[in-house]
Amino acid sequence: MMGPMASDETRTGTRTEGRTETPTRTTHSTTPGAPAARDARVPGPAPEATGTRAWTPWRVRLLVLGIVLAAVNLRPAITSLGALLEEVRDGLGMSGSVAGLLTSVPPLCFAFFGVAAPRLARRFGPGAVVFGGMVAITAGLLIRPYAGGTAGFLAATALALMGIALSNVLMPVIVKRFFPDRVGSMTGLYSMALAFGTSIAAAATVPMTDALGGHWQPGLAVWAALGAAAALSWIPFVRARKASASAGSPAHTGSAGTTESAGAGAPRADAPAEQPPLRITRSRTAWALAVFFGLQATAAYITMGWMAQIFRDAGVSAGTAGLLLAVIMVMGVPLAFVIPRVATRLPHQGPIVLVLGVCGLAGYAGLYFAPAGGAWLWALLLGVSNCAFPLALTMVGMRARTGAGVAQLSAFAQSTGYLISIPGPLLVGVLYQHSGGWGLPIALMSALMVPQIVVGVLAGRDRTVEDEAAR
Repeated sequence: MMGPMASDETRTGTRTEGRTETPTRTTHSTTPGAPAARDARVPGPAPEATGTRAWTPWRVRLLVLGIVLAAVNLRPAITSLGALLEEVRDGLGMSGSVAGLLTSVPPLCFAFFGVAAPRLARRFGPGAVVFGGMVAITAGLLIRPYAGGTAGFLAATALALMGIALSNVLMPVIVKRFFPDRVGSMTGLYSMALAFGTSIAAAATVPMTDALGGHWQPGLAVWAALGAAAALSWIPFVRARKASASAGSPAHTGSAGTTESAGAGAPRADAPAEQPPLRITRSRTAWALAVFFGLQATAAYITMGWMAQIFRDAGVSAGTAGLLLAVIMVMGVPLAFVIPRVATRLPHQGPIVLVLGVCGLAGYAGLYFAPAGGAWLWALLLGVSNCAFPLALTMVGMRARTGAGVAQLSAFAQSTGYLISIPGPLLVGVLYQHSGGWGLPIALMSALMVPQIVVGVLAGRDRTVEDEAAR
């Protein structure tokens, strides 16, 4: 799979201020005598990402597998709950407002825990942090159905979401650092896996619940198996980090926390000094990207938390409503691979933002006037609109030149964006409870699409945060 993906992007590199950088970078020091360039026959991490340690083909494939499995686990904790929200509310005695709070927990956890991801990655290595995230997801999904009471359910959900938050932030960093000449393809692969995990949880949760006896508890807990599989795939990278750390003093610590050894552990004399952190808040592009991320996250979490209930209240059966939610999410499987590849070839990503926004407005209009009559069409349109997420991830990789810049931009855009998205799902629950219908919530979702288009166009301009932050 990796061979075809590399064919186009190795010629494009990363765009900055109207020019194209070559994909081979010389920012990090290496041991004298180490190969200066990667063997073109072995697609995998760039030399500076791995230090002096050779990367064999099986190790590259294992890293790609780990990225895919981690991505598959980043949404089932949310969409599986959305499919059974009515049963969970009845079982725990939740009101509409409390259920709205529950759907706001994901962005709250992502904002709070996502900030810590770059710091943890620098200290322990990105592989160790992602492994810990997968363990947290597994534990949270196993505990929450049987925690007893709303408070325990929320706490266990927060544990799983903490693991998701750490991996959310580090995935663009890992892609940029280990696959710098394939940002579009690897982001597409990762986003495709994420969309697959999202849609399969939405579609399969209700049938699996029925097959497991009709109780919602095992229907939610079964998704912990995916987290356990992902955690296993990251164990070799945790051990590799420990082995590298014990080999000698680090010559350089990259933005994602990968330590590179030089010689017998002594830094090279010509090793570049560690760059100071960017003043990321001075970048207008960083702010535009953060707001765009926040507004698309608002739409996504409203969709994952409430869309199945909207269809059910319109007279659609629970199983069909779950399938409609799955259709919305499964649209991201092909489009999440196509959109990043197209985006990396455009000097400005604004046209893609506009197309996604128009699809969202059309889907919400149909949902308002004929929610059941055109349900499948509205699901398709909202599924296209929901692909603003892989576009946002791609722009994170394109709006910074260095791994350190991507790490800071990813943490800033995602943490700030998720903070912005917190009120949305909660407000939808409050409006639904007090109005007795879905007219006002759908009007709110439509209204939020307009500023999402505006800031997305601004974030899509061809510039980098390093240049803006230096002004």
